[in-house]
Amino acid sequence: MSRIVVVHGVGRQLDTAETLLAEVEPALRGGVGLALRRDPTLGRLADGDMSCAAYGDLYRQPGTRGEPYYQAADVELGFEAELLEAWWREAARLDPRIPGPDAPGPNTIGPAARGGVGRLAGRPLSVDWVRRALDALTRTRFFGAVSDRLLISDLKQVRRYFTEPGLREAVRARAAELITPDTRVVVGHSLGSVVAYEVLCALGPERPPLTLVTLGSPLGLGGLVFDRLQPAPEQGGSGAWPAPVKQWTNVADSADVVALVRELAPRFGPEVRDLLVHNGSEMHSMRAYLTAVETGTAIAEGLAR
Repeated sequence: MSRIVVVHGVGRQLDTAETLLAEVEPALRGGVGLALRRDPTLGRLADGDMSCAAYGDLYRQPGTRGEPYYQAADVELGFEAELLEAWWREAARLDPRIPGPDAPGPNTIGPAARGGVGRLAGRPLSVDWVRRALDALTRTRFFGAVSDRLLISDLKQVRRYFTEPGLREAVRARAAELITPDTRVVVGHSLGSVVAYEVLCALGPERPPLTLVTLGSPLGLGGLVFDRLQPAPEQGGSGAWPAPVKQWTNVADSADVVALVRELAPRFGPEVRDLLVHNGSEMHSMRAYLTAVETGTAIAEGLAR
């Protein structure tokens, strides 16, 4: 059984566990290799140490080729519009050249939008507003390589995970079946960090200790993600700590628009080790995160435990 389980994020509908492993394994080995150059006493990788929890096929629509041809009008009011706005505001904060939601421009949903689209329940969502958001995001270094169609698809995948219990359960089952007593490290990227966290929270403390490594994680995003987690955060606002996890390292790029809250320690406790990296133009790329020496060190430490 694999000592390392990797859980991917959205946008991998055409991948299987085998195709993901072909991409992930060289990157992860590269990051661990860099870590071993710094500290040869860390844990090393062996053949067969790695597996990928693939769930993208659960999002594929039967009888279709690829993704539906989503357009601005397909973005739904509520979760999707709020997440889109959150990404948009962060992109504008990171790059002053990108106009934010409050900049002058077409806004047919009215002044109330200045306070956040989440306050517009029951009112139609302006297509012009969505187009402004999409235009702004496609000017960023990461989303600039993503079409509007795929960006909207990503919004819908995140929304569906949190609002469709059957899908959520099926996604988590893909990861849970790979985590065995032999597993020492679980790596979750983007939405995969949410999946990994929820799966580990469902495990009891009696199993062997684990290391959790989260990459480009949205776990700390209040309202849309953090407050929807299972188990729910405690009344004081602290997220539950997964019982089997003895070490948790969270790695985030300082310009990652998706990882809106880059430090998870304030949400989940000071035991979380938050690290910043610089992935260049691939700030949210799973490959770029895995090849970072910080990620490799966290994984190698977990293997050495």
